[in-house]
Amino acid sequence: MGKAEAKSGSSNRPSPAKANSPRKTSATRDDTEDSDAAPGEADDKSEFVEIIAEDGDHVEPPPPEILEPNPELSPEEAEQARKDYLLTRFWITARGYWGQNGDRLARLFTIGLLLLIVANVAVQYGINVWNRAIFDAIEKRDSVSVFQLTAIFFPLAIGSVLLGVAQVFGRMGIQRRWRAWLTNAVVSRWLANGRYYQLNLVDGDHKNPEYRIAEDLRIATDSPVDFIAGVTSALLSAVTFIVVLWTIGGALTLTVGGSSVSIPGFLVIAAIIYAAIASGSIMAIGRRFVQISEEKNQAEAEFRYVLTRLRENGESIALLGGEAEERDGIDKTFSNVLRQWARLARQHMRTTLVSQGSNLIAPVVPLLLCAPKFLEGSMTLGQVMQAASAFTIVQTAFGWLVDNYPRLADWNACARRIASLMMSLDGLERAETGDGFGRIKRGETGGEAMLSLNDLSVTLDDGTAVVGETEVAIEAGERLLVAGESGTGKSTLVRAIAGLWPWGGGSVSLHADRRLFMLPQKPYVPSGTLRRAVAYPGAAEDWNVDEIGDALHKVGLDHLKEKIEDDAPWDQTLSGGEKQRLAFARLLLHSPDIVVLDEATSALDEKSQDKMMEMVTTELPKATIVSVAHRVELEAFHSRKIVLERRKGGAKLVSDVDLIPRKGKRRLLGRFLRQRRTSAKASDKAA
Repeated sequence: MGKAEAKSGSSNRPSPAKANSPRKTSATRDDTEDSDAAPGEADDKSEFVEIIAEDGDHVEPPPPEILEPNPELSPEEAEQARKDYLLTRFWITARGYWGQNGDRLARLFTIGLLLLIVANVAVQYGINVWNRAIFDAIEKRDSVSVFQLTAIFFPLAIGSVLLGVAQVFGRMGIQRRWRAWLTNAVVSRWLANGRYYQLNLVDGDHKNPEYRIAEDLRIATDSPVDFIAGVTSALLSAVTFIVVLWTIGGALTLTVGGSSVSIPGFLVIAAIIYAAIASGSIMAIGRRFVQISEEKNQAEAEFRYVLTRLRENGESIALLGGEAEERDGIDKTFSNVLRQWARLARQHMRTTLVSQGSNLIAPVVPLLLCAPKFLEGSMTLGQVMQAASAFTIVQTAFGWLVDNYPRLADWNACARRIASLMMSLDGLERAETGDGFGRIKRGETGGEAMLSLNDLSVTLDDGTAVVGETEVAIEAGERLLVAGESGTGKSTLVRAIAGLWPWGGGSVSLHADRRLFMLPQKPYVPSGTLRRAVAYPGAAEDWNVDEIGDALHKVGLDHLKEKIEDDAPWDQTLSGGEKQRLAFARLLLHSPDIVVLDEATSALDEKSQDKMMEMVTTELPKATIVSVAHRVELEAFHSRKIVLERRKGGAKLVSDVDLIPRKGKRRLLGRFLRQRRTSAKASDKAA
């Protein structure tokens, strides 16, 4: 059950944490605010809240419609079509940053950045003109003009520097705010309705979602801004300085075989040909950059995942002495990382060969082309230097792709990875609406029933039956034990009750305004103080130290009362039994109406188990309890027992027994089974 320890059983029902805690928090604020922000920077906080929650809960439109692959495509073509669609899927969500529900400052920042780019190109042109004037003055040995031009240069240089700084501010401001908005959009969908848990149960390309959100999403929002700013600057520079080259260079007249041949705008033609050769070379050499970058990112994510699993399961591995086996797994995964890096390095070496060669040759080409005109006296030294500067700028603009192709390839790979996660979330979201999927409905009970399962069937996401046709009504204060062999779907049934397992049919209904609290077999212990661990999922401040100490005393953890405020790795230091006791302490603090125990005492000995169950009975006498367990001894603490048995087509509910007699009460399961037999006989007679 993992982290879903306090999942509400109904989408419109508050969790214990929400019911008891008055504070409001943003699930992603800590992840998206600047880590070095000072504690009282209210401006940054209010800015972020407006970005993520300007119009309420929804941060993006419903998922796009499913695009069925063309059956005539080959497997390779279908895979390429899927990859192409991934970029479309990324932009469907990402462009919302500039939309109605996006950041209110997005368009202002964007327009400001474009104006800064235009101003920067204008200053570049001014420096280019100044370059011509200063060399003409030097050629004429005009000292007065040299000093005047020197004075003019400093305002131009200062203006260029200030515009550059402002451009960085605008560009990185867009990147930061876009990442904040998109991170919140993805994280909100990821955390909604237990989807972060359900992703582990379905097929799809969404491995390591935490890496995709933290790293791939960062690159996916950084690179497009740099790309648009770079392309815009390159385009404006190219247009501006092509005009300069055409004006200065004029036509070049060559004598070939006694005939004169005039080439108009020869410097422009040379710049275009040079850039085409360089860009064509890089495209040919780096055609596999995208695929290699994507495989490198996937290898990095898998390596991080292996290390994370080692840390999270350190105790079990240490007790079993599994270091050698784990090291073997780490070495294999890391070897794949190094192999992918080697492939990427070879691609970088090839592109560097072209880009470095281009950067060395580009400044020399215009000098050689202008030399004949300068020597014959039709071009001044200032014009030659202006042409050389303009040629370099044009070449840099045309060669922008050459210099940035590796980064574009990396962005392509990262955008596809985050889009793959989005598509998996799309599938889960469609399942919640019932479009083509069997979906368990959530509702509210009527009458005395606290919890009811109405013709409930539980399936896998592909429709394979796990539990079928379950009909149970649980009254207030009833203590129900769910039994059966391993593999009969008991825990899956519990997940369906909690709302974590969406696939199936029928409905799960809870009494209105009642809170459901889960105790899984492996309780989640968050990082931080012991006080926070006991209060989870509520806030540590919701209960004082005495209340938390009293809860620890009642569950037999007196030795931890002096460490309530200690910040330690409690997930690693507490034993399995202590973690389960801590979970019962949480139960006492939250005092819910409905308690679901999924093997919640499996790590306790029989005597400790009895104490825990007696404590729950005493402290929460009105609570409705649903337990999943194998131990027969637990029957003593329950009033009713139902048994699941594995059958063809999914496990069936085969018995419903009162462990404590209930006079005048007829069990719903028996009535349901009799109704089915009567219906079956009627159908046979009709046939």
